[in-house]
Amino acid sequence: MNRIERKFRELERAGRKGLILYLTAGYPSLEATRALVPGLEKAGADIIELGVPFSDPIADGVTIQRTNAAALAAGVTLARILKLVADIRRESQVPIILMGYYNPILAYGLERFVRDSWKAGVDGLIVPDLPPEEAAPLRRELKKARLGLIFLLAPTSDDERIALVAGRSEPFIYYVSVAGVTGARASLASEEIGAQVARIRRQSRRPVCLGFGINGPEALRELVPLADGFIVGSALLNCIEKAGVRYQAAAEEFVAGMAGVLKAAAGPGPGAKKN
Repeated sequence: MNRIERKFRELERAGRKGLILYLTAGYPSLEATRALVPGLEKAGADIIELGVPFSDPIADGVTIQRTNAAALAAGVTLARILKLVADIRRESQVPIILMGYYNPILAYGLERFVRDSWKAGVDGLIVPDLPPEEAAPLRRELKKARLGLIFLLAPTSDDERIALVAGRSEPFIYYVSVAGVTGARASLASEEIGAQVARIRRQSRRPVCLGFGINGPEALRELVPLADGFIVGSALLNCIEKAGVRYQAAAEEFVAGMAGVLKAAAGPGPGAKKN
């Protein structure tokens, strides 16, 4: 059981949903990311997703594209990100997922990448342009190191696709709330999302986490009953970008507001005593 699995066990016992925060590694700088991760953990983040900057992030909207370009221009590489994770591990044991496209991983070398990720303290991986049908070589290496490989499902996924992902995605399933790229949305169709998550739950007992489009605490409040965890990225990056030199305090305040929504909605947990 790695840190992600332990975290979901902990959340289940507490009757609470998980908050997963996405940061583009190296934005606004590697030093900033180094400070943001433990700060966001203290503010209420349960899991951190670090985006590996890439020149063609096809699943991402303008906010993450912009932060990717800035990080790449500053010389951020996959090797430097793994060193960053190792540095973070001196202070924090928050679960860390790397979200990156397959090309840099292939260029690094699958076996070497997984070995170095494990040594650094990475807990799982999301590769949005790698379908499960083609993921066997990477999945095999990750299993040796007991690192998770998380796949995505979309509103367009049929029952056959759901069954495939449900059997291979671990430790959780990432459900994309909208058919499109990442980015904060003015609103999300909660009724449709609820119906799709219910379809996934019929084929899997793994946690289902909802991402794409969540723009703040108010949007999250409506979605809380629908999934086991919520992934917030573009809205947080927008907050960091707009705050300028106050980015650390602004980011922590934003995350504390999101965490407060989940804490307020927490139930007693399955192990609680009944009066």
